[in-house]
Formats: sequence, C-alpha cells, structure tokens
Amino acid sequence: MIKIWGFVVLVLFIAASCTKNNSEADGEKVLYISTPAKVKGFDPNEASDLYSGNEVARVYEGLLQFHYLKRPYTLAPNLAEAMPTVSTDGLTYTFKLKKGVLFHDNACFPQGKGREMTSADVVYSIKRLADPKLQSKGWWLVDGKIAGLNDWREKNADAELVDYEAEIPGVKAIDSHTVQFKLTKPFPQFLYALAMPFTSVVPKEAVEKYGAEFLNNPVGTGPFTTETYTQSNKIVYTKNPKYRDEFYPSEGEEGDEAKGLLKDKGKKLPLVDKLVVSIITEEQTRWLNFLKGKLDTMSIPAEQFNQVIIPGKGLAEDFTKKGIRAEKKVGLDVTYNAFNHEHKLFKNNLKLRQAMSAAYDRDKINKNFFYGISVPAQSIVPPNIAGHIEGFKGPYQNLDLEKAKKLLAEAGYPNGKGLPEITYHYKYDTKARQMTEMFQQMMSKIGIKIKPMGVTWPELMKLVNTKQTMMFGMAWGADYPDAENFLQLLYSPNQAPGSNGSNFHDPEFDKMYEKASVMGDTPERTALYEKMYKYAAEKTPLIFGFHRVGYGLLHSWLKNFKFTEFTHGISKYYDIDMKTKSENIEKL
Repeated sequence: MIKIWGFVVLVLFIAASCTKNNSEADGEKVLYISTPAKVKGFDPNEASDLYSGNEVARVYEGLLQFHYLKRPYTLAPNLAEAMPTVSTDGLTYTFKLKKGVLFHDNACFPQGKGREMTSADVVYSIKRLADPKLQSKGWWLVDGKIAGLNDWREKNADAELVDYEAEIPGVKAIDSHTVQFKLTKPFPQFLYALAMPFTSVVPKEAVEKYGAEFLNNPVGTGPFTTETYTQSNKIVYTKNPKYRDEFYPSEGEEGDEAKGLLKDKGKKLPLVDKLVVSIITEEQTRWLNFLKGKLDTMSIPAEQFNQVIIPGKGLAEDFTKKGIRAEKKVGLDVTYNAFNHEHKLFKNNLKLRQAMSAAYDRDKINKNFFYGISVPAQSIVPPNIAGHIEGFKGPYQNLDLEKAKKLLAEAGYPNGKGLPEITYHYKYDTKARQMTEMFQQMMSKIGIKIKPMGVTWPELMKLVNTKQTMMFGMAWGADYPDAENFLQLLYSPNQAPGSNGSNFHDPEFDKMYEKASVMGDTPERTALYEKMYKYAAEKTPLIFGFHRVGYGLLHSWLKNFKFTEFTHGISKYYDIDMKTKSENIEKL
C-alpha cells in the first residue's frame, strides 16, 4: 500500500495530551493518535494509501483480518464466522458470516438504527469496487479474477445507471449469511485481498443517502464510530456501543506472554473508550511533544537517533528512567523515486533511467534520513519475503558517477545537454523537502536539473492517479506478505489510477507476472519471483531507495503494542493504563 516517501513509518499511532481532559477525568480511556498526512476520506474504494486505509479500518471491516499477535503473519476471521471452505480446484470459496453484526446507527437507516449486516452487503461491496463509474483505486485487486465481474463492469460502462441487481456468477449470496466467490483462475493471494480496506463491507443505504459525500460519512460495522469528516486536522472516534463480541487474542508467538501482550486475553474489544486522531505533518513537532509527554509513541527523528539509541547498549538511560521503551521495526516496504513512463522523456528511455539510478547516493540518504541502518534496495521485493535475493547487487543501484555520466551520454544527453528540466513532486513537509533537495543536488552532479514541487498528500495522489507528474517520491508497504504484492506495482494493467503509479509497461515483465500470479507457494514460483527481481533491477523502472529499518519509542502507559506491518484495524487492541499514566507523566 502506498506510503509517503519521506517518512520513516515506524509507529503509526501517536497520542497527544499530557493533561487530563474531561473524558479522562470521567474515567474514560482515551487513545490519542496522529497521522502524518491528511486523508482523502472514508470510502473504502479510495483507501489506496496507508493513511486513508488506517482511518477506513477503524469504522469498516472486511471478511478477514491479520491475527494481531501471531507470526509469521496469519489470516483470521473478521466478519466471517470462520476461514472459508475451498473447492479442490482452488476456484470456489464459501464463507459463513457472523450473525448479529450491526451497522452503526445512522440517519441512512429507518429510525436511525443500524441493521444487521448480511451476505447481500458483501456482494454489493464487491460490485461497488468494480463499478466503472466510481473508478475505484482498488480495482486492480480483483481485475480479471472473479468470474463475471469484468463482464458486469464492461456492460455498465456506458449505462446511465449501473445495474447492481444483475447477478454475477463469481460473487453470490447463497443465503442471508453465506457468500460464495468463484474465481476465473487460481489466485493464491485472494484471501489476503479480503483483509484489505478496499474489500470492506459497506451498506447500500449509506451510499445512496450521502451520494458524493459518502466518503465523509462513514457507516460501517467496526469497533469505532465517528461523525461526518470535515477535512479538519482532527478526527474523533468513539467506541461502538453495539460492537459484536470480539475478544483480545488468547495466543500469539513465543515470548508474547513474557512481554505482557497476553494480559488482556479474552477481554471484549475495543479496549479504549475514545480515539482522537490528530493530523501532524512535521516530525520535529511530534518529537518535541513526545518529550513533554503529549505523545504516547513516536518514531525517532534521524538527527536525534545517536542520542537516543546508544550503539551496543540500546535505549539511552535518560529515556529508560522515565519508563520509555524502544521497539525496533524491520518493515516489509520499499521506498522509491518514480518515473512517469507515460511521459515522453522517460518512455522507452532506459539509459536515462539507469543513469539517474547510478547517480543516486543511497548511503548519503540513509545516513541523513534513515539512521544509517536501513537496507538500500537493489530491486523491488523487500527482505524476509520469498523472491528477495539476499546479497544481490543491482547493476545501477549503487553510486557510480562515471557510469552515470556514460549512460546519460548514451541516452543522448552528454553532461545533461539538451535534457529538459525534470519536475519532481513530493508530499510537502520539512523532511521530504530536505530529501528532495538532496536528490536534486545528486542529479546536478551529472548535469540533470530537478525542479522540486511540494504539494499536499491528496494533491500528490491526484497528480499520480491522473498521470500528470514527471517524477515523484513514494513508498509501498506490504498489503500482504507475498512478493506478488510488490511485483504488481510494475504490471502494466495496474497503471494509474491503479497501483502502478509509474505506468511502467514491459511485455516481458507482464508475461512473467501473469505466470507467477496463478502459481501456488512452490520453489518454482520463488525462482520466477527471483527472475523478476533481477529483471526489475536491470530495467530500472524506478530509482529504488530503501527497505526501512528503525525504532519507535513508547511511553509506559501504552499497552498491548506489538509492531505489525499490517496496521489496519489494530487500534482496537490498544489499551491505556490510566494509573501508570498518572504516575509516570510527572517524570517527564
């Protein structure tokens, strides 16, 4: 899932208040959270970036979710009663749904009372994902994979009104609490898709009542509810009083019990009464507030890293004596500087792309912005996923200015002569601006002129989705633990507004991807993934940056925190120990 390039996203949940507010004084547990970018709204169809996806998943749910504590990452039922039964040919999946699950109370329902969620809602939500009028950012996830869905989409492309009543053979409500999917071909990642915000279940009544404003009026089944979103810098959620019976996990991986992660086992979720999300874009502002106890958790700014984490010793004593603890994060992600391959300058201009990649000083960026401990990316698949080749060195992924100058001349632009200025869009904040300026300086060493263009996150996404950039900065975090989720970023049918925002088009890569995408988890598939990994390194569709590694800090009163790559919906597991907070906040 898309993430902002310039951020080391270590801990996504940042609380903010050092004094008791009225809710806390009344005994309410309030978790204060921060996100580093404005969200586009609450429509699951638009949940193409991490930040929007996190907010969507507080109020909406899908059939499946990731088990919060188990590692390796394991899928578990969410709205589904259990994992599905699967036909022997791997094409038919049948789910039983939990009974008594209610949508949030909302004016879209009679008397304002939320009704029970049924299999018809699941079918409606999948059709909505495919609706040609809506152009969902998540269409790539199901495109060509569910029987009859593409035909339905094509038939309705020119229709005045989309026919939601028409049956689709690949997604049917067998009865009120049984839904069945039939695939066109094996799709080993299908169950992962049902744990993503894109496939969250929405009620038809809300879509019809709010129309274009549906994205600002969330009505889900999730653990939290919220009022109309006004694009402000604060989102307030309250505990869903009618939330179904879901309980904190009673098992995890080895060591979880010793860390206190099972103390709340069996308790009904969510564990806090209120959730306040503040949009704070500047890292330094968050850091200063953390030091004052106004934030519950915080990633360590690069410039403070050596004062916080002491080599060979860990967290500095100044922090440990205040009850602060550190959590290390090794992410399943990749950062990159993207070319727009639809732009005439980069389309089929392999030598130019290779030259720019060879001029990119990853060591300098790593030292200045990623603590010097992140892993320079040699291609697109991160470590700890089958398909990544440990120890592989890409031919253009390491600094070599002489090679870069030679390649630039071969591209027809000796010393940059004749090459137009390249505009580079990035999500505007201090760190991203500094990183972009450093990239600008690196390219100038071989005669390439870069013009930085800072914009808001929604503006950046709009520019990327409408193919109006030349270059842009971005990162992708895993939607699920499979190399296919990264390789699909380069698959041409996924071009913008899909996940292939760089609009890369290579028939040979597409051919390999299509073969791998229907294969099960076998040594043969891993070998093909590795071939694609090397191919991407050679073709340089992106300037690959880093697989990020870092640390986050947590105050003593935040309970049940465990790092996960899949952050959607996890705030229901967090707890605030009010007694510990009262005792320790004075030490700061």
